[in-house]
This record gives sequence, structure tokens and C-alpha cells, in this order.
Amino acid sequence: MRELTYFIASTLDGYVADPGGGDPTDVSPGGFFLSQGDHSEPLLTAYPETLPGAVRELLGLDVPNKVFDTVLMGRKTWELGKALGNTNSYPHLRNYVFSRTLTESPDPTVSFVATDPVAKVRELKQEDGLGIWLCGGGGLAGALWPEIDRLVVKVNPVVIGAGVKLVDGADFAVRRLTLVDHQVYNSGVAVLTYQKA
Repeated sequence: MRELTYFIASTLDGYVADPGGGDPTDVSPGGFFLSQGDHSEPLLTAYPETLPGAVRELLGLDVPNKVFDTVLMGRKTWELGKALGNTNSYPHLRNYVFSRTLTESPDPTVSFVATDPVAKVRELKQEDGLGIWLCGGGGLAGALWPEIDRLVVKVNPVVIGAGVKLVDGADFAVRRLTLVDHQVYNSGVAVLTYQKA
């Protein structure tokens, strides 16, 4: 059975985006996650498929997927790429966008899902293949919290005070995770990997 991995960048205070849901990796003054530093190369090597297709082309990175062959995202996360002219930011992965408002995809390589995300993930887990990557956002992570098998958090050395939570809207439930790997870089980024206990 395939695993669902929530691979995401976070602030020290547990936010994955600003209050407006903007792109935190943006290199403009509004962006706050570190895209450069000694953490970049190891993450790129370990998870090359998490780079958008345009960035992979720019870097001349034509490597097979190592960990994931499917990406899931909420509508707002998908719209960040669309605003840059990319209706499919990850053409090297199967794309599923979960939305209650948009039901038809403007791109034949991206599937929009308006039904229960948990049921869809359970269906995807039964297929053969590599892992499933939950790209964002926090609301979708909240809906899928019971189905997340692995959590890989790139904790950035920044506090923003408010924004989109790492897991938003989930019902209260104590859920134990086991730390299976960790790495702290000179950049201040700590990559923590947890498995469902």
C-alpha cells in the first residue's frame, strides 16, 4: 500500500503560508522561507520530484522520480502556480487538486476532485506506484490528517505570528508520531521526519 506524505515547509510557530495564503517561497520581500542554504542540496537530492517542472528545467534536472509519483493540493495552492502561468506545476507527477468550488480542470493533465478527499486518498493508496505527496495547504492537511502516514517538515528559522496553519481545521484528537529522521543545517532549517505511530 502506498503512503501519503505531507512534505511541507513551516515556520517555527507552525504556519505554512501568510494570512492571505501567499507563496512563502517567493524571493520578494514578502517571502519568508529560505530557498538557499546548505539545506537545499540534500533536499533536492532526496526529493527531486518536489521541484516544480519549470525549476527542474532551469536547473537541467532530468532525473526519475525517487519518492513520489502523485501530488495532491488544495485549490489555493494550485492557484499559486496558475498565477505564474502554470496550470500544472508538476508535470512529472499525477496531479489532483481538491476543490469544492472548481470542479472542471482547465488542464487535461490535472484532475480536480470535488468529492471526499479521504475517500480519494484511500483509493490512491490501493494503486501500485511510488508515494503520494501532499503538497499543501493546511486546510487539505486538516481534512486528510487521519490518512497522513509520514510528515516531513522543513522548519524554517522564522516566526510570523499568524497565517495558514500546518494542519488547519482538523478535529481535536491526540495523534502520536515517531521521529524517524532529523537533520539541522547551518542555514537554521531543521528537517524533521515523523512516521505515524
